Amino acid sequence: MHAMLLEEVGKPLVPAELPRPQPQPGQVLVKILACGVCRTDLHVVDGELPNPKLPLVPGHEVVGQIESVGSPDISLQNGQMVGIPWLAWTCGACEYCRAGRENLCEQARFHGYTVDGGYAEYMVADACYCFPLPDIYANPEGAPLLCAGLIGFRALRFAEGGRRLGLYGFGAAAHLLIQVARYQGMEVYAFTRPGDSEAQDLAIKLGAVWVGGSDILPPQPLDAAILFAPVGALIPIALQAVRKGGIVISAGIHMSDIPAFPYSLLWEERQVRSIANLTRKDAEDYFPLARRVPVQSHITTYPLAMANVALTDLRRGAVHGAAVLVMGAWQELET
Repeated sequence: MHAMLLEEVGKPLVPAELPRPQPQPGQVLVKILACGVCRTDLHVVDGELPNPKLPLVPGHEVVGQIESVGSPDISLQNGQMVGIPWLAWTCGACEYCRAGRENLCEQARFHGYTVDGGYAEYMVADACYCFPLPDIYANPEGAPLLCAGLIGFRALRFAEGGRRLGLYGFGAAAHLLIQVARYQGMEVYAFTRPGDSEAQDLAIKLGAVWVGGSDILPPQPLDAAILFAPVGALIPIALQAVRKGGIVISAGIHMSDIPAFPYSLLWEERQVRSIANLTRKDAEDYFPLARRVPVQSHITTYPLAMANVALTDLRRGAVHGAAVLVMGAWQELET
Protein backbone atom coordinates (compact mmCIF):
# COMPACT_ATOMS: atom_id res chain seq x y z
CA MET A 1 0.00 0.00 0.00
CA HIS A 2 1.05 3.61 -0.55
CA ALA A 3 1.97 5.60 2.56
CA MET A 4 3.87 8.70 3.60
CA LEU A 5 6.45 7.83 6.21
CA LEU A 6 8.29 9.84 8.86
CA GLU A 7 11.75 8.25 9.12
CA GLU A 8 13.51 11.06 10.99
CA VAL A 9 12.03 13.97 12.93
CA GLY A 10 12.70 17.33 11.36
CA LYS A 11 12.89 15.79 7.88
CA PRO A 12 10.22 15.63 5.13
CA LEU A 13 8.02 12.56 4.90
CA VAL A 14 9.06 10.00 2.32
CA PRO A 15 6.78 7.99 0.01
CA ALA A 16 6.82 4.30 0.90
CA GLU A 17 5.32 1.00 -0.20
CA LEU A 18 4.30 -0.89 2.93
CA PRO A 19 2.58 -4.26 3.43
CA ARG A 20 -1.12 -3.93 4.04
CA PRO A 21 -1.58 -4.36 7.82
CA GLN A 22 -3.63 -7.26 9.15
CA PRO A 23 -6.14 -6.73 11.98
CA GLN A 24 -5.47 -8.57 15.22
CA PRO A 25 -8.25 -9.66 17.62
CA GLY A 26 -10.19 -6.56 18.65
CA GLN A 27 -8.95 -4.56 15.65
CA VAL A 28 -10.42 -3.55 12.31
CA LEU A 29 -8.73 -2.96 8.96
CA VAL A 30 -9.85 0.35 7.49
CA LYS A 31 -9.57 1.50 3.88
CA ILE A 32 -8.77 5.18 4.30
CA LEU A 33 -10.74 7.67 2.26
CA ALA A 34 -9.39 10.89 3.77
CA CYS A 35 -7.13 12.04 6.59
CA GLY A 36 -6.98 15.54 8.01
CA VAL A 37 -3.64 17.31 8.38
CA CYS A 38 -3.54 18.57 11.95
CA ARG A 39 -1.18 20.95 13.72
CA THR A 40 -0.35 18.05 16.03
CA ASP A 41 1.08 16.28 12.99
CA LEU A 42 3.41 19.25 12.62
CA HIS A 43 4.48 18.96 16.25
CA VAL A 44 5.29 15.26 15.68
CA VAL A 45 7.11 15.79 12.37
CA ASP A 46 9.06 18.80 13.66
CA GLY A 47 10.16 17.00 16.82
CA GLU A 48 8.22 19.16 19.28
CA LEU A 49 6.50 16.07 20.71
CA PRO A 50 9.09 13.66 22.12
CA ASN A 51 9.77 10.05 21.22
CA PRO A 52 7.42 9.25 18.33
CA LYS A 53 7.46 5.72 16.98
CA LEU A 54 9.90 5.64 14.07
CA PRO A 55 9.42 4.95 11.29
CA LEU A 56 5.90 6.35 11.60
CA VAL A 57 2.84 6.85 9.43
CA PRO A 58 1.41 10.16 10.75
CA GLY A 59 -2.24 11.21 10.81
CA HIS A 60 -5.15 10.95 13.24
CA GLU A 61 -8.19 12.55 11.60
CA VAL A 62 -9.26 9.54 9.58
CA VAL A 63 -12.42 8.83 7.63
CA GLY A 64 -12.53 5.33 6.22
CA GLN A 65 -14.45 2.19 5.44
CA ILE A 66 -14.07 -1.06 7.37
CA GLU A 67 -12.59 -3.72 5.11
CA SER A 68 -12.27 -6.57 7.63
CA VAL A 69 -12.48 -7.30 11.33
CA GLY A 70 -9.98 -9.18 13.43
CA SER A 71 -12.41 -11.13 15.63
CA PRO A 72 -16.10 -12.05 15.60
CA ASP A 73 -16.92 -10.15 18.82
CA ILE A 74 -16.52 -6.75 17.10
CA SER A 75 -19.84 -4.94 16.59
CA LEU A 76 -18.61 -2.90 13.62
CA GLN A 77 -19.40 -4.34 10.20
CA ASN A 78 -17.54 -4.63 6.92
CA GLY A 79 -18.39 -1.67 4.69
CA GLN A 80 -19.28 0.58 7.63
CA MET A 81 -17.96 4.15 7.55
CA VAL A 82 -15.99 5.13 10.65
CA GLY A 83 -13.91 7.97 12.03
CA ILE A 84 -10.60 7.31 13.76
CA PRO A 85 -9.24 9.99 16.15
CA TRP A 86 -6.00 10.74 18.03
CA LEU A 87 -6.71 8.37 20.94
CA ALA A 88 -5.83 4.82 19.86
CA TRP A 89 -5.94 2.76 23.08
CA THR A 90 -6.15 3.10 26.85
CA CYS A 91 -5.49 0.54 29.59
CA GLY A 92 -8.92 0.74 31.23
CA ALA A 93 -7.43 -0.10 34.64
CA CYS A 94 -5.46 2.91 35.89
CA GLU A 95 -6.92 5.52 38.26
CA TYR A 96 -7.64 7.89 35.38
CA CYS A 97 -9.44 5.31 33.24
CA ARG A 98 -11.49 4.13 36.23
CA ALA A 99 -12.50 7.75 36.94
CA GLY A 100 -13.76 8.32 33.38
CA ARG A 101 -10.64 10.32 32.46
CA GLU A 102 -9.13 7.99 29.90
CA ASN A 103 -7.66 11.00 28.10
CA LEU A 104 -5.07 11.07 30.92
CA CYS A 105 -4.25 7.33 30.87
CA GLU A 106 -0.56 6.78 31.61
CA GLN A 107 -0.36 3.95 29.06
CA ALA A 108 -2.42 5.59 26.32
CA ARG A 109 -1.46 5.14 22.67
CA PHE A 110 -2.07 7.69 19.94
CA HIS A 111 -2.61 7.34 16.21
CA GLY A 112 0.06 9.01 14.15
CA TYR A 113 2.39 9.30 17.14
CA THR A 114 2.93 6.08 19.07
CA VAL A 115 1.12 3.84 16.54
CA ASP A 116 0.75 4.26 12.79
CA GLY A 117 -1.96 6.59 11.57
CA GLY A 118 -3.78 7.71 8.47
CA TYR A 119 -1.30 9.05 5.91
CA ALA A 120 -1.74 5.78 4.03
CA GLU A 121 -4.24 3.80 2.02
CA TYR A 122 -4.99 1.39 4.89
CA MET A 123 -4.58 1.25 8.66
CA VAL A 124 -5.56 -0.99 11.54
CA ALA A 125 -7.22 0.40 14.65
CA ASP A 126 -8.72 -0.86 17.89
CA ALA A 127 -12.43 -1.24 17.22
CA CYS A 128 -13.26 0.43 20.55
CA TYR A 129 -11.69 3.66 19.31
CA CYS A 130 -13.45 3.81 15.94
CA PHE A 131 -16.68 5.78 15.72
CA PRO A 132 -19.54 5.16 13.28
CA LEU A 133 -20.02 8.39 11.34
CA PRO A 134 -23.28 10.10 10.43
CA ASP A 135 -23.72 10.06 6.65
CA ILE A 136 -23.04 13.78 6.33
CA TYR A 137 -19.51 13.27 7.72
CA ALA A 138 -18.59 10.09 5.83
CA ASN A 139 -16.50 12.14 3.39
CA PRO A 140 -13.34 14.32 3.32
CA GLU A 141 -15.24 17.20 4.97
CA GLY A 142 -15.75 14.97 8.00
CA ALA A 143 -12.04 14.35 8.61
CA PRO A 144 -11.26 17.57 10.55
CA LEU A 145 -14.04 16.82 13.02
CA LEU A 146 -12.05 13.82 14.30
CA CYS A 147 -9.55 16.07 16.09
CA ALA A 148 -10.07 19.76 15.40
CA GLY A 149 -13.78 19.33 16.04
CA LEU A 150 -13.45 17.06 19.05
CA ILE A 151 -10.74 19.00 20.88
CA GLY A 152 -12.63 22.26 20.37
CA PHE A 153 -15.79 20.65 21.73
CA ARG A 154 -13.94 19.35 24.79
CA ALA A 155 -12.50 22.83 25.40
CA LEU A 156 -15.91 24.45 25.03
CA ARG A 157 -17.30 22.30 27.82
CA PHE A 158 -15.03 24.14 30.26
CA ALA A 159 -16.33 27.48 28.98
CA GLU A 160 -20.02 26.64 29.37
CA GLY A 161 -22.09 29.17 31.25
CA GLY A 162 -20.36 32.12 29.62
CA ARG A 163 -21.83 34.32 26.91
CA ARG A 164 -18.76 35.94 25.34
CA LEU A 165 -16.16 33.53 23.96
CA GLY A 166 -12.81 34.47 22.46
CA LEU A 167 -11.01 32.17 20.01
CA TYR A 168 -7.29 32.79 19.54
CA GLY A 169 -6.07 31.30 16.28
CA PHE A 170 -8.80 30.94 13.67
CA GLY A 171 -7.88 27.76 11.82
CA ALA A 172 -9.20 24.21 11.62
CA ALA A 173 -10.45 23.91 15.21
CA ALA A 174 -11.83 27.43 15.63
CA HIS A 175 -13.76 27.47 12.37
CA LEU A 176 -15.58 24.31 13.49
CA LEU A 177 -16.07 25.39 17.10
CA ILE A 178 -17.58 28.77 16.26
CA GLN A 179 -20.48 26.97 14.62
CA VAL A 180 -21.25 25.02 17.81
CA ALA A 181 -20.78 28.09 20.02
CA ARG A 182 -23.13 30.20 17.88
CA TYR A 183 -25.68 27.36 17.92
CA GLN A 184 -25.52 27.48 21.73
CA GLY A 185 -26.16 31.23 21.71
CA MET A 186 -22.67 32.50 22.48
CA GLU A 187 -21.08 35.67 21.12
CA VAL A 188 -17.76 34.77 19.50
CA TYR A 189 -14.77 37.10 19.25
CA ALA A 190 -12.12 35.85 16.80
CA PHE A 191 -8.44 36.68 17.16
CA THR A 192 -6.06 35.99 14.27
CA ARG A 193 -2.51 36.78 13.32
CA PRO A 194 -2.41 40.55 12.88
CA GLY A 195 -3.37 41.36 9.30
CA ASP A 196 -4.71 37.90 8.40
CA SER A 197 -7.70 39.22 6.48
CA GLU A 198 -8.64 35.82 5.00
CA ALA A 199 -9.04 34.21 8.42
CA GLN A 200 -10.92 37.25 9.69
CA ASP A 201 -13.26 37.16 6.69
CA LEU A 202 -13.99 33.48 7.37
CA ALA A 203 -14.71 34.26 11.03
CA ILE A 204 -17.18 37.00 10.06
CA LYS A 205 -18.82 34.67 7.55
CA LEU A 206 -19.28 32.06 10.28
CA GLY A 207 -20.88 34.50 12.71
CA ALA A 208 -18.16 36.18 14.78
CA VAL A 209 -19.42 39.44 16.30
CA TRP A 210 -15.90 40.92 16.28
CA VAL A 211 -12.57 40.06 14.65
CA GLY A 212 -9.11 41.46 15.25
CA GLY A 213 -5.45 40.69 15.64
CA SER A 214 -4.30 38.73 18.66
CA ASP A 215 -2.29 41.76 19.73
CA ILE A 216 -5.35 43.85 20.65
CA LEU A 217 -8.06 43.58 23.27
CA PRO A 218 -11.72 42.95 22.42
CA PRO A 219 -14.25 45.74 22.88
CA GLN A 220 -15.82 43.93 25.87
CA PRO A 221 -14.43 41.56 28.51
CA LEU A 222 -14.74 37.88 27.63
CA ASP A 223 -16.21 35.18 29.83
CA ALA A 224 -13.79 32.63 28.38
CA ALA A 225 -10.99 32.42 25.84
CA ILE A 226 -9.82 29.28 24.04
CA LEU A 227 -6.32 29.26 22.57
CA PHE A 228 -5.67 27.14 19.49
CA ALA A 229 -2.53 29.00 18.43
CA PRO A 230 0.49 27.29 20.06
CA VAL A 231 1.94 30.58 21.26
CA GLY A 232 2.65 30.84 24.98
CA ALA A 233 2.78 34.64 24.84
CA LEU A 234 -0.97 34.62 24.18
CA ILE A 235 -1.74 33.36 27.71
CA PRO A 236 -1.14 36.73 29.46
CA ILE A 237 -2.79 38.55 26.54
CA ALA A 238 -5.91 36.39 26.88
CA LEU A 239 -5.92 36.87 30.66
CA GLN A 240 -6.14 40.60 30.04
CA ALA A 241 -9.14 39.98 27.80
CA VAL A 242 -11.25 37.92 30.22
CA ARG A 243 -13.40 39.30 33.01
CA LYS A 244 -13.12 38.57 36.73
CA GLY A 245 -13.74 34.87 37.25
CA GLY A 246 -13.06 34.19 33.56
CA ILE A 247 -11.13 31.25 32.17
CA VAL A 248 -8.36 30.89 29.60
CA ILE A 249 -8.19 27.44 28.03
CA SER A 250 -5.21 26.14 26.09
CA ALA A 251 -6.44 23.51 23.64
CA GLY A 252 -3.15 22.59 21.98
CA ILE A 253 -0.96 19.60 22.74
CA HIS A 254 2.16 21.74 22.46
CA MET A 255 2.84 25.41 23.14
CA SER A 256 5.87 27.65 23.23
CA ASP A 257 6.97 28.77 26.69
CA ILE A 258 4.61 31.05 28.59
CA PRO A 259 6.41 34.28 29.56
CA ALA A 260 6.35 35.63 33.09
CA PHE A 261 3.40 37.89 33.79
CA PRO A 262 2.18 39.89 36.78
CA TYR A 263 -0.06 38.13 39.28
CA SER A 264 -2.64 40.88 38.79
CA LEU A 265 -3.60 39.27 35.47
CA LEU A 266 -4.53 36.02 37.22
CA TRP A 267 -6.01 37.54 40.33
CA GLU A 268 -9.77 37.98 40.83
CA GLU A 269 -10.37 34.26 40.33
CA ARG A 270 -9.32 34.04 36.71
CA GLN A 271 -8.22 30.56 35.65
CA VAL A 272 -5.77 29.01 33.19
CA ARG A 273 -6.19 25.35 32.25
CA SER A 274 -5.17 22.96 29.51
CA ILE A 275 -7.09 20.39 27.50
CA ALA A 276 -5.41 17.02 26.98
CA ASN A 277 -6.40 14.52 24.28
CA LEU A 278 -10.04 13.39 24.30
CA THR A 279 -12.31 10.63 25.53
CA ARG A 280 -14.63 8.31 23.67
CA LYS A 281 -17.54 10.05 25.37
CA ASP A 282 -16.47 13.32 23.77
CA ALA A 283 -16.99 11.72 20.35
CA GLU A 284 -20.25 10.06 21.37
CA ASP A 285 -21.62 13.45 22.47
CA TYR A 286 -20.09 15.56 19.73
CA PHE A 287 -21.24 13.93 16.52
CA PRO A 288 -25.00 14.05 17.26
CA LEU A 289 -24.60 17.73 18.22
CA ALA A 290 -22.49 18.48 15.14
CA ARG A 291 -25.18 16.94 12.95
CA ARG A 292 -27.90 19.07 14.59
CA VAL A 293 -25.99 22.34 14.08
CA PRO A 294 -24.96 21.17 11.38
CA VAL A 295 -21.20 21.78 11.55
CA GLN A 296 -19.64 22.24 8.12
CA SER A 297 -15.90 22.17 7.53
CA HIS A 298 -14.06 24.38 5.07
CA ILE A 299 -11.27 22.28 3.61
CA THR A 300 -8.37 22.40 1.18
CA THR A 301 -7.63 18.95 -0.24
CA TYR A 302 -4.29 17.43 -1.25
CA PRO A 303 -3.48 14.00 -2.70
CA LEU A 304 -1.63 11.66 -0.35
CA ALA A 305 1.66 12.16 -2.22
CA MET A 306 1.51 15.90 -1.46
CA ALA A 307 1.45 15.46 2.33
CA ASN A 308 4.67 17.46 2.67
CA VAL A 309 3.11 20.36 0.76
CA ALA A 310 0.07 20.27 3.06
CA LEU A 311 2.32 20.31 6.14
CA THR A 312 4.34 23.21 4.74
CA ASP A 313 1.19 25.18 3.94
CA LEU A 314 -0.09 24.59 7.47
CA ARG A 315 3.26 25.54 8.99
CA ARG A 316 3.35 28.90 7.19
CA GLY A 317 -0.30 29.73 7.90
CA ALA A 318 -1.48 29.35 4.31
CA VAL A 319 -4.42 27.03 5.12
CA HIS A 320 -7.68 28.75 6.00
CA GLY A 321 -10.03 26.19 7.44
CA ALA A 322 -8.54 22.69 7.39
CA ALA A 323 -6.16 20.70 5.18
CA VAL A 324 -7.20 17.17 4.22
CA LEU A 325 -5.36 14.40 2.36
CA VAL A 326 -7.67 12.56 -0.03
CA MET A 327 -6.71 9.02 -0.97
CA GLY A 328 -7.18 7.30 -4.31
CA ALA A 329 -9.78 5.12 -2.58
CA TRP A 330 -12.08 8.13 -2.33
CA GLN A 331 -11.87 8.89 -6.06
CA GLU A 332 -12.61 5.22 -6.77
CA LEU A 333 -15.76 5.31 -4.63
CA GLU A 334 -16.90 8.58 -6.22
CA THR A 335 -16.60 7.14 -9.71
